[in-house]
Amino acid sequence: MDLVITVCDSAAAETCPFWPGQPATAHWGVPDPAAVKGTDEQKRKAFVSAYATLSNRINLLLNLPVERLDRLALKRNLDQIAKQ
Repeated sequence: MDLVITVCDSAAAETCPFWPGQPATAHWGVPDPAAVKGTDEQKRKAFVSAYATLSNRINLLLNLPVERLDRLALKRNLDQIAKQ
């Protein structure tokens, strides 16, 4: 395993399990759209927002020159992506 990314807002405060192979890790927290209370439209917007955020971050990850990054550079890039 090379990379582990958590996305749940509550996961950042939890102790992560042991990941074999010492993968790079990042937390790309997004609010849980399933936890949204309100109208159907508000719930739909929450899912659309979560999808858009994660889709953007994944596209940024896919455009990284991963084969040229060492572990620390990869971690810095993953943390920077989390801020997007």
